[in-house]
Amino acid sequence: MLTRARGSRLRTGLSAAALTAAALGGLLQPAQAAADPGPAGGRPPHERRLQQQLERLVAQDDGPPGAIALLTRGDRTEVYTAGVGDIGTGRPPRPDDHMRIASISKAFSGAVALQLVDQGALSLDDTIGKRLPQQPAAWHAVTLRQLLQHTSGLPDYTADPEFVDILTADPRHVFDPRGLLDFVADEPLHFRPGSLYAYSNSDNIAVALMTEAVTGRRYEDLLKELVYRPLGLRRTSLPLGYRLPRPYLHGYDVVPPAAPEDVSEALGASGVWASGGIISTPRELGAFIRGYGGPGLLSEKTRKEQLTFLPGGSSEPAGPGTNAAGLALFQYTTRCGVLYGHTGNFPGYTQLAATTPDGTRSLTFSLTTQTSKSNKPALLARLRTVQENFACALLKDH
Repeated sequence: MLTRARGSRLRTGLSAAALTAAALGGLLQPAQAAADPGPAGGRPPHERRLQQQLERLVAQDDGPPGAIALLTRGDRTEVYTAGVGDIGTGRPPRPDDHMRIASISKAFSGAVALQLVDQGALSLDDTIGKRLPQQPAAWHAVTLRQLLQHTSGLPDYTADPEFVDILTADPRHVFDPRGLLDFVADEPLHFRPGSLYAYSNSDNIAVALMTEAVTGRRYEDLLKELVYRPLGLRRTSLPLGYRLPRPYLHGYDVVPPAAPEDVSEALGASGVWASGGIISTPRELGAFIRGYGGPGLLSEKTRKEQLTFLPGGSSEPAGPGTNAAGLALFQYTTRCGVLYGHTGNFPGYTQLAATTPDGTRSLTFSLTTQTSKSNKPALLARLRTVQENFACALLKDH
């Protein structure tokens, strides 16, 4: 997904000096206990340990101003928050705050495409040449399966110098999302399709274009019909502009010793579209991953294909434990068991959504700053450790 390193720093002129001492003081406030406080007004020991770990992440010099994690088991959800969801007001993060879910948007494209496979409108063996013949001939042998599993070899348009230059000059530039692959149309495949794993933002743009080609409908409308409505998602959307629906979880560029800078609305979503542009909430993200990663959304036959994992294929950033890549879904093998899910990162946000294979339990974990293997790798390492501890709490019966 997009990183600061690909352009210049995303300092947007939002006045860091306007952050008052009182607002910064909010960063150091204790985390908000939003779940059932338990007997005698105190949380059980295992919940207090998780709470403390979240607080320590926020307390890191380069850590996020805020974090929120939701552990859902059946009809009960434990909410853990640390720091603030908005430095300006000092309010805590909330489960119904809108936020950029970054590359978890790729799982949504998988949910659309795989349901069209179930309906017979698409096949996993359909090629770019068959469904998108206007795309470069060099890409025509790539299949839908390879796009969904990041084994296509398609060059990543977000690394193209022209794309980066446009975004650097105008972070809110409105791209034609259906023309994003044009940035790399003159490039050959990076490897023979199916021979290697390489995470590419181009893959899920092509997936969305395939779904439009076989239905004659806009991808945004397919999302509403096949994902939002069946899963009861009312606060989830795919905009093209830079604004977030209110209220929202503010995302920050954190580079000490400078004060955190709000970059929530610094970039438009049109440049990432089906690969990273969806906005949702912590609560709805949990509902989505339980539906898509569990058995409720797809037929048994299609789900078997979805859950054919390629060892070593990692989401970006890597999720907890050992990662393996399925079809727009990743397997996270932790010390306590297996979860299915997806991660994402975008300026201001780092995201994880994961579910148990039976779809009855989920974990969402959101930070209000970006971290990846190339951007704050030490913070990512600490984050993955904490995420695995939350995963263990989800998998264990307390």
